[in-house]
Amino acid sequence: MKNLLKKEVHLTMHPTAILFLFLSVLLIVPNYPYYVTFFYTGLAVFFTCLNGRENNDVFFTMTMPVAKKDVIKARFTLVVILELLQMLIAVPFAIIRQNMGIPGNAVGMDANIALFGLSFVMLGIFNVVFFGIYYKDVKKVGKPFAVSSIVIFIYICIAEACAHIVPFVRDRLDTSDNIYVTEKLIVLIAGILIYAVMNVYIYKKSKKNFEIYDI
Repeated sequence: MKNLLKKEVHLTMHPTAILFLFLSVLLIVPNYPYYVTFFYTGLAVFFTCLNGRENNDVFFTMTMPVAKKDVIKARFTLVVILELLQMLIAVPFAIIRQNMGIPGNAVGMDANIALFGLSFVMLGIFNVVFFGIYYKDVKKVGKPFAVSSIVIFIYICIAEACAHIVPFVRDRLDTSDNIYVTEKLIVLIAGILIYAVMNVYIYKKSKKNFEIYDI
């Protein structure tokens, strides 16, 4: 497993994955749809899978004495690491945005604790949709990304709309982090738990799909 993860990082991961991590700086841009910041990690996952396809990564990996389930585990480990890294790197930029002394985000959710919780849910949804399709045929990367992008676009539209029209979201969650901290922490914890559950679910489903996939 350790060697497979090294292979994922050094041979399969697309270089833009590192670049996209630092696009977390977009959280300091005034009046920007901050959910899009975290979607870039999904784009990095797509480029990584595309890079793997172009280099026959799956076929190469399966010529080694490894189990199919370990191939899935290595890829999911890489994806989760990238997603968690982006969350971690985004934290200081969210803190900077909170202390810039300018009005909150007019587009929708501000860069606060609740945004991170709801973004965890968004990434979990992306993983479920993308890998739910991808591991049925690893040679077709465009379709899973197209479908998952549409789903995430709808999620972002709904989430940002809620910041304007749903009283609880508008008045308590879409506020600075010095107020309503309890509510935001609940959303963050719930988002992390939902993210974890969705990843466990799609990991198991992907293993089943990949086991019956004829390479």
